[in-house]
Amino acid sequence: MTLINDIFENILKDITPTQEELTLINEIYKKIRKLLDEKAQQLNLKYTKIEPQGSTGIKQTQLKNDFDIDLFVGLDYELYSPKYDGLSRNKLKKESKKDFLYLCNNWILKSLILKEFHNPRLLYAEHPYVTVDYFINNIKIKIDIVLYFDLELEYIKKYGPITAVDRSPWHGRFIEEKLSIEQKNDVRLLKQFFKANHSYGDKSAVGKVGFIGYSAELLIYYYDTLQNLLNNFKFLKEKPSDYYNRTLKELRKIQHFQNDYIIITDPIDKNRNVASAISEKAYKYCNQRILDFMNNPNISFFKIDKIPEVEISKIDKSLLAKIFIVELKNENKEIHYTINRDKLYSIGENIKVTGEKEFSHAERFGKIEFEVYFEDDIEEYNLAIFCEKPKITKNYERRGPPIKEKNHANKFRIKNPNFFERDEFLWIESEREYKEFLKLLKDFVKNKIQENLRVVNISESFNVKRDSGKRAIYVLINMILPHV
Repeated sequence: MTLINDIFENILKDITPTQEELTLINEIYKKIRKLLDEKAQQLNLKYTKIEPQGSTGIKQTQLKNDFDIDLFVGLDYELYSPKYDGLSRNKLKKESKKDFLYLCNNWILKSLILKEFHNPRLLYAEHPYVTVDYFINNIKIKIDIVLYFDLELEYIKKYGPITAVDRSPWHGRFIEEKLSIEQKNDVRLLKQFFKANHSYGDKSAVGKVGFIGYSAELLIYYYDTLQNLLNNFKFLKEKPSDYYNRTLKELRKIQHFQNDYIIITDPIDKNRNVASAISEKAYKYCNQRILDFMNNPNISFFKIDKIPEVEISKIDKSLLAKIFIVELKNENKEIHYTINRDKLYSIGENIKVTGEKEFSHAERFGKIEFEVYFEDDIEEYNLAIFCEKPKITKNYERRGPPIKEKNHANKFRIKNPNFFERDEFLWIESEREYKEFLKLLKDFVKNKIQENLRVVNISESFNVKRDSGKRAIYVLINMILPHV
């Protein structure tokens, strides 16, 4: 047995759920199903099935100590379709959302009457769903109860889903049927790797969104074994994983696939790229970590540790002078972390565009890279930024039109009497609005940040104030900059 296989075997011992965990999850599922069924009978409501989905459900690809339960409640679309007849797709979604909201409030929430169920609440994704906490033996288990239209697979493949979650039960059935026990263990190892390298899910520290559970499951399906996937991970950009055997050129013709960095198509819906949200940053970092692991196999690549705080004194001063930090505190806990995260990524992108080029498209502060890092449990959000040229000259030379374009050139001369000619173009010396990146950064954040995010600090990196800010700088320096 190779060293890598030895590592896999040892890690699996630590991450495979115990029989006690599986029994507990099954008992909770049966308890909720009974409550939902009894309430449905009281209200004379019809449903098709109640199934545990996700990794802890029929897929059975969860990691040890992952107790979260996704319970899916199927509705017969034929009972609802007459009222949707003739509606556009957008109006159909709005009307179905009203129906889901009614059922969540009057059926699901009112079913959770046992004392074990704490804080049942209504949440929103593409349509409403219910979340409740279940406490037992000092363990907190989050349970999501999701309504969906129980559509035939052929209907979804031909017409697409009515709501986004209509595919999910078929995802579960696909993984249950297509993956062997050994492959499901490979999925567990792959998930553990992504988590250990902070590139998993929508809380990924590297890039806006990392790899998700279904993408990990499909990668094992497409590559058969974890070892084969690791050997070929570096080719994911050029070799899409497509259930329908389409080439990259064919897939890029699909409009909403064109800007996706990697493509892992959904066997249930050929027009859906499961990897569409996976960031380029997360992929590049994981790819490097895989290469490092293959060259030097070590169990540490699968150990989940907190991101270290950067040691400012040990960073080269020339690099440190180019790193800036924005430290923020969320003052409104009702606002979901994904909203704060997305806003900060939007601000980061705008800072990059604004900082790299003047309005005239002349170079400004050089290359800019950034990363968002947040710890939503303590409501701390950070934006760490690299700026190639933090201080620039007050004046710069702005290029005008070509001399041979007489009409434009004459207008330029009239508007800019101090013009000069060079390389067959007209030029003018202009004064910058900003010559220090920090000033631009402070003004930009002040004008763009949402009210619930209080500014704690905007400064050069050596004036960072919080531990989470130091971790943000660590991510930028060690996990982002080496791969851009």
